[in-house]
Amino acid sequence: MAETRLTEPIYKRPESLTEVQMHYCPGCTHGIAHRLVAEVLDELDLKDRTVAIATVGCSVYAYEYFNTDAVQASHGRGPAVATGIKRCQPDTIVFTYQGDGDLASIGLAEVMHAAARAENFTVVFINNAVFGMTRGQMAPTTLMGQKTTTTPLGRSVEQGGYPLNICELLAQIPGVAYLARETLTSPKRIRQAKRVLKKAFQVQAAGLGFSLVELVSSCPTWWYMEPLEALQWIEDVMLEQYPLKVFVDKLEDGR
Repeated sequence: MAETRLTEPIYKRPESLTEVQMHYCPGCTHGIAHRLVAEVLDELDLKDRTVAIATVGCSVYAYEYFNTDAVQASHGRGPAVATGIKRCQPDTIVFTYQGDGDLASIGLAEVMHAAARAENFTVVFINNAVFGMTRGQMAPTTLMGQKTTTTPLGRSVEQGGYPLNICELLAQIPGVAYLARETLTSPKRIRQAKRVLKKAFQVQAAGLGFSLVELVSSCPTWWYMEPLEALQWIEDVMLEQYPLKVFVDKLEDGR
């Protein structure tokens, strides 16, 4: 039987990603999220007019990985920086890349008011239920009973209150044009995550208003789990608190 050789690559690095080794921990899903965003920018031919905004957290060096113009924002202030860029350069595609400690804690007012103003940019929101960069403290998204470095006995209402469901909060705001939650635990889930990310950027390109995609993600290091165990924990535990859903889709609704 003749030997078959592949002469063309069937999968390659997206043009919207730089050839830089990422700093994320083994098993972390930030790298998958980066690739999905980059693939979407390539497919929609948006790379050359995109500005990425990295904030503070594990993704603080995201500006080194996206092959686009990029800006570093202060902790939680990504939506404010995005607002300024988008208003000055309306034809620019602008997205923030934010973790739950950044967006749901110090940056909560920023993202809520950006949505209320119907600012026409996109937020990629990584929810791994802890502060990853600063060694695993409780975040606003930490689950009830979840152990972290600041809740060694598990999160309680008395000590830390209830988890915040960001998508459910934002869904009440009329300025939101697209809002979805997905996860990155399997090839099927990853394909769906890419679809919702693509829709979010299409909504922005159509000028419909604020869009946000939440990606329920893993943090094996500060969950003290093996990578596969962490992915299963998302499926078994996290998705009960954070169900996967498209909450708002004004592009689909024709509005």
